[in-house]
Amino acid sequence: MPSLFDEKTLRKLDRLALVASQVRAGQIKGERRSTKRGTSIEFADYRDYTRGDDLRRVDWNVYARLERPFIKLLEEEEDLAVHLLLDASRSMDYGADEQHKFRYARRLAAALGYVALAAGDRLTLTVLRGDAVAAQFGPARGRGHTLRLLQFLDGLPAEGMTSLDAALRTYALGAKRPGLAFVISDLFSPAGYRDGLGQLQGRGYEVSVLHLLAPDEMDPPLAGDLRLIDAETGDPQDVTLDGGLRDLYRKRVAAWREEIEHHCLKRRVNYIPVTTDLAWDELVLYHLRRRGLIK
Repeated sequence: MPSLFDEKTLRKLDRLALVASQVRAGQIKGERRSTKRGTSIEFADYRDYTRGDDLRRVDWNVYARLERPFIKLLEEEEDLAVHLLLDASRSMDYGADEQHKFRYARRLAAALGYVALAAGDRLTLTVLRGDAVAAQFGPARGRGHTLRLLQFLDGLPAEGMTSLDAALRTYALGAKRPGLAFVISDLFSPAGYRDGLGQLQGRGYEVSVLHLLAPDEMDPPLAGDLRLIDAETGDPQDVTLDGGLRDLYRKRVAAWREEIEHHCLKRRVNYIPVTTDLAWDELVLYHLRRRGLIK
C-alpha cells in the first residue's frame, strides 16, 4: 500500500460520511440517501450495506461469494458529488517530516477521499497548478478505488506557481456535477482566492477551505540579517529580523487568517485554519466532525 496510509489508519475512517448542508445530492435526485429509491433498472455500482437498508436490495449472489452484504445501486440512486481541490504549488513544499505542508495536504485529501468512496459518494480529486487543472483522479465511486486514489496522491510533486483565482474559476466553469468542494491550500496566491471561491459558489458548490500553514510560517524561528527567497517566484527580499519584527509578523499572520475567516463567514464558506503540527487524524476525526463537515 502507498506510504500515505496503512490499513489501521483506513479503519479509523470507516463508517464516516461527509455532510452536505447547503447542496442536495444528485442535484435533481433529491436528498442524499433519502427513502426515495431510483426507478431505473440499469445497474450502476455497489455500496456496503448499512443498518436500515432495504434487504430486498441486497445482492445475495455477491453475499454468497464474499460473505459480505452489498447494496445494488441503480442509475437513479442518490449520491453526493465530492470535489477535492488540491493546491500543488511550490509554496506547499515546505516544512519538515510529518509537518510538511504538501505531505499533510495529500494525507488530508486521501482521508477525505476515502471517506467519500467508502460512503458511495462520487469523488473527483483535482490537482491545481498554474491557472488550471494539472492532474485529476476520478470521477470514481466505491471503496474499490481506494488503492488507485492513494497511488495517485503518493507520487504527486509540489512545484511551480498556482493562481488560485484562475484555477478555481476554470474548474468551476468546467465541472458538470456541483456538490461539496474542499479547497486544500496555503492560500499563498498573489492574485487572491476570493473570485475563485465565488465562482464555485455561483455554480452551486458548497465550499470548504482547509487553510494549511506550517508552524514555522506562524512563528519563524529566525533572527538576524536574512535574505528570504520566494518559493514560487524566486524573488529575494533582504530583512533584519529581531524580536519586534517577529512580533509584528505574528500579528499580521493572525490578522490575515482573521480576514480570510471573516470573508468566508459572510459568504457561507466553511473556513478551517490548520497548522500542520495538528495530527491529521485529530483534524478529521475530531475538528471536522465538530464543525459538522463529517459525521
